[in-house]
Amino acid sequence: MLVLRLLNVVAPAYFLCISLVTFVLQIFVFIPSMFRDPSTTPLFSPALLHGALFLFLSANALGNYVLVIQNSPEDLGKDLNLGRGAEVADWLDGSRSLGSALPSTHFCRLCARVTQRHDHHCFFTGNCIGSRNMRNFIMFCLYTSLACLDSLVAGMAYISATLSMSFADPLAFLTLLPHSISQFFSGALLSSEMFVILMLYLWLGIGLACAGFCCHQMLLILRGQTRYQVRKGMVVRAQPWRENLQEVFGKKWLLGLLIPVQNVESSCRRQKEK
Repeated sequence: MLVLRLLNVVAPAYFLCISLVTFVLQIFVFIPSMFRDPSTTPLFSPALLHGALFLFLSANALGNYVLVIQNSPEDLGKDLNLGRGAEVADWLDGSRSLGSALPSTHFCRLCARVTQRHDHHCFFTGNCIGSRNMRNFIMFCLYTSLACLDSLVAGMAYISATLSMSFADPLAFLTLLPHSISQFFSGALLSSEMFVILMLYLWLGIGLACAGFCCHQMLLILRGQTRYQVRKGMVVRAQPWRENLQEVFGKKWLLGLLIPVQNVESSCRRQKEK
């Protein structure tokens, strides 16, 4: 439990550190290297377009990240008077359930609260993911993967120009790391260049992980399930996939794709209104 609490603090700090390093490399290293002659650079040059695209992706990723933290799932334990030790212990060992009135209700040990439509606890945000912040979490994963892909392409272009190498061969990227390590210890490669090469593989790993997680989460949403329900083997009420999408993304889903906005409606609030 102590390790999980420590991870809950370290993971968000790690993500913010990687985001800061990525922003610095893009703005002060990659984009300036694209300007060969600033005095003759047209308005819609590749460098300016790339910079605008990166800022758009970064703003959406960071904005949805903040909204995931702000829109914490509601603590149903306050309404259920779960403050006594015996009742909380029932939630801890999973022996208590509220039935169909509160589907997939779960007590999170790290957040110390009972949440409805609990999906999972995200260590990189230090928060539980539920009905109130599911859409922002998916948008956070989507734009993080796109920002990593953008940084990967820009970094490869920078390394290609700096080291005068070509990535036309697919094996060139796979052999880049071991070849660079040998050159670094032999003194033929600068530490700054080695750092950029290491970041390339880090962006690739984070981008693939976020993209895979986003696709898996979308598949569960189309089925009307959460990860917690799948893990516990719970049976969900079958309904059309369009309704499942609307429960998460709302009617103004297109706006959420372009800018980070708060999920106004949630299934928890709708059930309370009923």
